[in-house]
Amino acid sequence: MKQADLIAGIDIGGTKTHVLVKDFDGVVADRVVASADWRVWDREKDAAALAALIKDIAGGELCATAIGAHGCDTDLHCKQLEADLASHLDGRIKVLNDSELLVAAAGFQSGIGVVSGTGSIAVARNANDEMLVAGGWGWILGDEGSAAALVREAARAVRGAIDLGQTHDPLIVELMTKLNISDPTKIGRHLNDTRSAAIWGGYADAVFGAARRGSPLANRVIREGADALAALIGVLISRGADARHVVIGGGVVVEQPMLFDAFVDAMSIQSPASVVTLLRAPPVNGALAIAERFRNEIFGMEKFNGK
Repeated sequence: MKQADLIAGIDIGGTKTHVLVKDFDGVVADRVVASADWRVWDREKDAAALAALIKDIAGGELCATAIGAHGCDTDLHCKQLEADLASHLDGRIKVLNDSELLVAAAGFQSGIGVVSGTGSIAVARNANDEMLVAGGWGWILGDEGSAAALVREAARAVRGAIDLGQTHDPLIVELMTKLNISDPTKIGRHLNDTRSAAIWGGYADAVFGAARRGSPLANRVIREGADALAALIGVLISRGADARHVVIGGGVVVEQPMLFDAFVDAMSIQSPASVVTLLRAPPVNGALAIAERFRNEIFGMEKFNGK
C-alpha cells in the first residue's frame, strides 16, 4: 500500500486560519479562512471542526500535520489538541504555539520567536523541549511593544506632557486626529469607550507618524516598546532558551521599520550574540517546514537527497 505523501501546515491566529498543503511536487492547496468560522472554544468541537477543515482542504490522506495555534500557551494545551486531533486525522501530528512558527519559517531549527502585532509574546524551547513563554499577558496587563500597547503608552505620554503644560509635541495632534477628537483631555475617555486591542492597535500609525515628525514623546514610546520586547528575550535566556536566532514578526514590526530598528538596537545590548531576523513571509511556512521534517523521517532522507 502506497504511503500518503501529503503534509499540511496550519497557522491558527486569533482572527484567521491559514492552511497550506503540499505533496512531493509542491503546494497543492493554500487557503485562509476566518477562525471564527470553525472555532467555538470548545476542545472537542474545535478539534473535530479543525480536522474536517484540514481534510477538506487537503483532499487526501496526510502523513504529517503541523499546527501553530493561538491559545496553545503551554505544553499541556498543545498535547491536548494533538490527542483530540488524533481521533480525526491520520499521520503524525504536532501542535505548537503559533509564535513558534516564526523560527521554522525563517529556516532555523531552534531559536526564539517574537510577535509584535496586535499583541506581543516571545516563545522558545529549552534543552528538554519544554515551552518557554514570556509576555503575552494581553493589552491591559502588558503586551509591551505591540500595536495596542504602543497606543496605550502614547496616550499616557500625552497625558503626562499636558499635565506639565507641554502641548506642542506632534504626538498630541497625531493621536487626536487618529481618534477624531478635538479635546486632548478626552483621549482617555475615548480609549476607554473603545476598549479593544484590535481597535487600539489600529491607532498605532499615529505614534509612528508623530515620530517621523520628530516627536520626542513618540520616539520615546517606540524605543521603550522595543526595549520591552528585547527584555522578553532576556527572560527566556535566563530560563534556558537558545537565543542564537531571534526571529520577530507580526503586523506592526513588519510594517514599521522604526520599531524593528529600535528592537535591533535593544537586542545589541540585551543579547549581542543573537542574530535578529525580521520575518516577512507567512508564519504558516514554518508549520509546513515542521511537517516536512516529519515526512523526511517517515520516508527517509533518500527521497530528498535525490538517492
